[in-house]
Amino acid sequence: MPRFVALAYLTAVLLAPLTMVFWRTFQHGLAPVWGALSNPETVHAFKLTLIVTAIAVPVNTIFGVAVSLLIVRKRFPGKGVLNAFIDLPLALSPVVVGLSLYLLYGRNGWFGSWLLGHGIQVLFAWPAIVLATIFASVPFVAREVIPTLRELGDEQEQAASTLGASGWQTFRRITLPSIRWAVIYGVVLTTARSLGEYGAVAIVSGRIVGRTETATLRVDDSYQNFDLTGAYSISLVLAATAVVVLILMTVLKPKEQMA
Repeated sequence: MPRFVALAYLTAVLLAPLTMVFWRTFQHGLAPVWGALSNPETVHAFKLTLIVTAIAVPVNTIFGVAVSLLIVRKRFPGKGVLNAFIDLPLALSPVVVGLSLYLLYGRNGWFGSWLLGHGIQVLFAWPAIVLATIFASVPFVAREVIPTLRELGDEQEQAASTLGASGWQTFRRITLPSIRWAVIYGVVLTTARSLGEYGAVAIVSGRIVGRTETATLRVDDSYQNFDLTGAYSISLVLAATAVVVLILMTVLKPKEQMA
């Protein structure tokens, strides 16, 4: 009985909306879909989204692994506060994040006036989109790696250190192989979050068509302008990308574990 309840819940909450988007996308055939996706403004929105994601994911991956090692392997004052602060983007509304960045980097913000005075524009440009995306996707790698590190313990790392291995050698040959799947899953979640970020980006980007409009903003712009085929098509591409990545992870993980 619980299994059927769970399946029914997932169907109603996840599968039904995705099925509706798929049906709405192709109800008039392939030609309108291709026309919507090949629109230069849509193509630019996808390119900008991929560029921002390509910056945010490595940054948060490096930070996530580093802060996980710091929290699990080190003792220092304020470790509990740092551990709690990692989850801050999950607790804050993305709109609040966007407003905070606006107040910091706007013309009258703490940093905005100085940056503009030196010819550096952050707000209403791609740097603000990158900052908003990084902030929104900070926790995911760390929250996958921290429990894995705690479960593994540090016996092998201590043994490697005793045998004369440097810190980098220990990390590369002992720690990283042990946490690789946690890191990969964190990267997948970070990528999905970066591709789908909307609230903070909507505030700091300026939503300039062909310049600072990401794929998610393009969905909203298309919908507001009654271009439903365009909105559905872009949404389907974003959803399909996330689903394909998750399926590949599910298929490949058992093979890697058996090896």
